[in-house]
Amino acid sequence: MTKERFSDDGDPVSEDQYYFDTRTGEVSKGPQSAWSSRMGPYPTREAAAQALELARARSEAWDEEEREREREK
Repeated sequence: MTKERFSDDGDPVSEDQYYFDTRTGEVSKGPQSAWSSRMGPYPTREAAAQALELARARSEAWDEEEREREREK
């Protein structure tokens, strides 16, 4: 019996998708690293390679939204 693996959001892991390892900075096809240092899944190798930049941009956008809400109070 094979053990099914799941992504951080609870979806089944796909061996056909790409992941970014925050520990090594490498992209892998299929989840090769521990969940605690893995970002993904991403549909392409290129998207996975941009994982940290995407996360940084999203975080900055959320921070700006929070600052705007605070100013509106």
